[in-house]
Amino acid sequence: MRERATVYKEKLKDPVLSSPEGSPTASPSKKKPPPQPKEEKKEEKIDDAEVKPEEDHYCDMLCCKFKKTPLKKYLEYLQLPDSIDSYTDRRYVAWLMLVTVAYNWNCWFLPLRFVFPYQTPSNKIYWFTIDIICDICYLCDLLIFQPRVQFLRSGDIISDRVEMKKFYHSSMKFWLDVISVLPFEVLSFFFGFNPAFRANRMLKHNTFFEFNDRLEAILDKAYIYRVIRTTGYLLFILHINACLYYWASDYEGLGSTRWVYNGKGNMYLRCYYWAVRTLITIGGLPEPQTLFEIVFQLLNFFLGVFVFSSLIGQMRDVIGAATAGQTYYRSSMDNTVSYMNTYSIPKAVQNRVRKWYEYTWDSQGMLDESELLEQMPTKMQLAIAIDVNFAIVNKVDLFKGCDTQMIYDMLLRLKSIVYLPGDFVCKKGEIGREMYIIKQGEVQVLGGPDGTKVLVTLRAGAVFGEISLLASGGGNRRTANVVAHGFANLFILDKKTLNEILVHYPDSEKLLMKKAKVLLKEKGKPAPGPPVKQPQGLASVFGQKQETPKLFKALLGGKGKGGLAKLLQMKRQDIQETQAEAKKPEQEEKKPMEPTASSAPPVQKEEPNADAKPKPPVMHRGTTNESLIISMSPSPRAGEGEILKVEVKEKKK
Repeated sequence: MRERATVYKEKLKDPVLSSPEGSPTASPSKKKPPPQPKEEKKEEKIDDAEVKPEEDHYCDMLCCKFKKTPLKKYLEYLQLPDSIDSYTDRRYVAWLMLVTVAYNWNCWFLPLRFVFPYQTPSNKIYWFTIDIICDICYLCDLLIFQPRVQFLRSGDIISDRVEMKKFYHSSMKFWLDVISVLPFEVLSFFFGFNPAFRANRMLKHNTFFEFNDRLEAILDKAYIYRVIRTTGYLLFILHINACLYYWASDYEGLGSTRWVYNGKGNMYLRCYYWAVRTLITIGGLPEPQTLFEIVFQLLNFFLGVFVFSSLIGQMRDVIGAATAGQTYYRSSMDNTVSYMNTYSIPKAVQNRVRKWYEYTWDSQGMLDESELLEQMPTKMQLAIAIDVNFAIVNKVDLFKGCDTQMIYDMLLRLKSIVYLPGDFVCKKGEIGREMYIIKQGEVQVLGGPDGTKVLVTLRAGAVFGEISLLASGGGNRRTANVVAHGFANLFILDKKTLNEILVHYPDSEKLLMKKAKVLLKEKGKPAPGPPVKQPQGLASVFGQKQETPKLFKALLGGKGKGGLAKLLQMKRQDIQETQAEAKKPEQEEKKPMEPTASSAPPVQKEEPNADAKPKPPVMHRGTTNESLIISMSPSPRAGEGEILKVEVKEKKK
């Protein structure tokens, strides 16, 4: 393979080189091609070295030299194993089918040959040949196959050759098989060839019923074979009744009375028609004349009532078992519709319910898969769940690196739910307590201002809502609407179920918590807001104005400049009223008016006259008459921001 890879690399580098594949060999009748250059001879050596390990390859192409598969390969495939598992070996089922065909040949044609004059000296050789072939099948089953069949002893599967032989030889089946192959045809040398001497061939009924059981176990729709088998039972009973009617007619004399067969037309079809009308008790038949005919007719009527009714009942049970699921689906849907009509549910809702029932039944053949799996042992449920769901769950990044057994336990807890087109899987703002895995169909994540814009479409195998499984506080809020685009089949894993599983897997729980923190951190990053306009002109020299402290806003009873202006305006009105009352007795005196609270420049002029030493920036806002003093100064402790001081004093009259 290394040499082959090297040659291909050289081929890619230099396209002039020929292909490393070996060319087909010329036939001997054709002339040999001219010798190739030295470079090509070197490549031929490489080709020969590559062909050697592929000598066991058998090509059926016309361009290659044909090579027959050795007979040893066929013999190895046809060679019987030392022990046969009757439940899983398909070759054993095929052999049972061959033995069953031989058994049915004897059951159907021995009565026919014994009663009807179809076996004549001219065609005796053909009947005898087929009989010999059926006997060979019986002998091979007795000597080769049955002694190799495994059996159970105290729950253990016994596959020892000697033990299997002893078990088969000690069973009743062995003695019936031996009796069924005894050559009673030897009596034909004394009494003439008579099919009645082969009646013992009909004792191999155990093989017939075993084949039925094995075939039903491997068929996908076994009820179809059950219906066919029950129909075969009915036809066989009618066949036996037709043979008995011809025997009775021959005993009385063909055409001797109106009741017996008159000997005209096809004898088998005429007798079969009489047998059908008698067993089904249709009526309209000629009345029996003699005592023998009356007794025979009465026995036929009793047999028809008992046997035919039993077969009809068995057919009803087979068809009922085959359609049990359909019946359950119909009854559930009818009860639901009746309930909705009782409470006057709107027609739109009723139509959606009907659509859900129809789609669920058509897609999975049952309304709830868990009901079927609950009847199986846990190990079998796990095996089925691994084959069906492990490939989907294994794609979830949240569970990568977790204990495999923990994932297996989680597979058994997944619930399958079908959503109709337009159904909301989850809505924005809801508390998320479960994770969704898309098994089949598509879902759309909606967003935008009006919540109708399709942000992304998730298809089969996608996972969403996994953060909700490990979010603290009982779950987190859904950030978007998720709607089923068409019919969607989702798996759901809730938070409570996961917590019950993680109790037994602490390492996996730690790993999931770490991943959840990372996912929540990535999800919690603030979304980029609109771009901030950069100040232009002289405003760019000064830094951006700091945000007003929250305590200051709360004190002012408003937010920003609006609340502060409102408070200063109210205080200014109080000051003006107070000054107006003070001016009345002192109108003649001329005193300098103190600056009002709205005169901000005097307050700002005091700051540069404070001290020559550099001080941290301090903001002072005051009012006259020491009515309102507001000041902000940095905190002496690092990292605590600024300290806001507010003093309110009333002026003495």
